[in-house]
Amino acid sequence: MGSFGGTAGERSDAELLAAHVAGDRYAFEELFYRHHRQLYRIARIISRNADDAADALQDAMLKAHRRAPAFRYDSAVSSWLYRIVVNSCLDRLRRNKTRVAETLSDDQGHIGDPASRVDTAIVVERALMRLPVEQRAAVVAVDMQGYSVAETARILGVPEGTVKSRCSRARAKLAEALEYFDAETAARTD
Repeated sequence: MGSFGGTAGERSDAELLAAHVAGDRYAFEELFYRHHRQLYRIARIISRNADDAADALQDAMLKAHRRAPAFRYDSAVSSWLYRIVVNSCLDRLRRNKTRVAETLSDDQGHIGDPASRVDTAIVVERALMRLPVEQRAAVVAVDMQGYSVAETARILGVPEGTVKSRCSRARAKLAEALEYFDAETAARTD
């Protein structure tokens, strides 16, 4: 009873977190594995590097494990985990002084190879990776994860207006990047 194998999906996230705080050795593991794929994807998008994403996710889960008793249940547990992962990624980027300010021209020769079928998701992800990290975090939360502007503002610790402006700028840059990709693809297939 309470082991990872048999009870997956039976308890809610909040029940798992409460069980962890109460001493259930397997509850946090179950919670982590329930959300691992989505949390890693978010970390990967923000971090731009698989190793950094894995490290940030590990840091985030250690923080969540330790901070669980302080969780106030004023938001969804998944939102709380998401916020910790985003903050871990941003902290890691700040520590490494990594700034994303590259132009698409750096990668133009690799985006649209007409000899192979180009997967649109890969192109979109590459365009996302070129956004400044703050814009990327906002647009991923709102447009890809479905969080409201208000929830995203709480997750990122910024005013709602900042989330709106970051999303607006990010969307404009993504539209420009994807328009550029469409023009390159059309030119190469003519």
